[in-house]
Amino acid sequence: MEEKVPKLKTKSAAKKRFNFTASGLITAQPAFRRHNMRKRSQKMKRQSRGTMVLDARDMKQVIRYMPYCK
Repeated sequence: MEEKVPKLKTKSAAKKRFNFTASGLITAQPAFRRHNMRKRSQKMKRQSRGTMVLDARDMKQVIRYMPYCK
C-alpha cells in the first residue's frame, strides 16, 4: 500500500492578492495606496495605478504560498 503525501494548503491571503498570467508571471497591486494620498507625489500616484508584475525574488515566495495555482 502506498503512503499518500498530504495535500498542501494555499494561503488564503495570497490567493486574494495575487494572480498568475498566462506566461506564468505573477501580478499584484502596488502598495501604499489605501490612505494619506495627499502626502504622496503625483508621480507615485500615477505609477501605482493598475497592477504590476512581481520581481523574481518575490515570485518565489508567492509560489510557495500557492502550490497548485501555477
